[in-house]
Amino acid sequence: MTRRPALGPAAAAICALLALTACEGSPEAGRPDSTPTSTSSTSTPTPTAPRWTPEEQAAITAAKARYAAATAAVDHALVNPATLDRSALEKAGIGGEWIITIIDQARSMTRSGWYQTGNTGITNTKVTSVKLDGEQPEVNLSNCLDSSKLVLRFKKDGKPVPLGPGNGRRHQFASRLVYAPPAPGGRSIWFLISDKDKGTC
Repeated sequence: MTRRPALGPAAAAICALLALTACEGSPEAGRPDSTPTSTSSTSTPTPTAPRWTPEEQAAITAAKARYAAATAAVDHALVNPATLDRSALEKAGIGGEWIITIIDQARSMTRSGWYQTGNTGITNTKVTSVKLDGEQPEVNLSNCLDSSKLVLRFKKDGKPVPLGPGNGRRHQFASRLVYAPPAPGGRSIWFLISDKDKGTC
């Protein structure tokens, strides 16, 4: 929206002169105006969120839904890390370096005799970029995740694993999703290929 510029001093003087001329013959014409003048201050425009095209908004909506589904699939897989099914993770839209990270985490938990209960909460999501004109469309999100309901437990007795104070329950993640076919001949879906911890949120 284009802002109208405020009147400068010269323009204001011209307007006052025209008003005085228009009132000639009036008994009030020569009397000074004692009404205090108000000066309008210019305000800094409030930054607005970027406007997305319908195609970009559709991609954002789909990517957010995929992120939620992928996060839930990871929680489900780590309930029994010893039997983690890679194909199930791929069907849930997990790929790239992120699926390797989850597989490594499941193997480490299995070696330690641990499993996980609870669900990860997504408390806030922001769109950082959308690129649809490349060979592989991409949406980048910034997600605040709440892990307060996740508990690592010993497989032998189900008791919580003592982990100490930790570094907070809410962390910001930089999440990269791309649109690609899951396998030759398969339909294209959004894949979460990277989910990097950026600290507390």
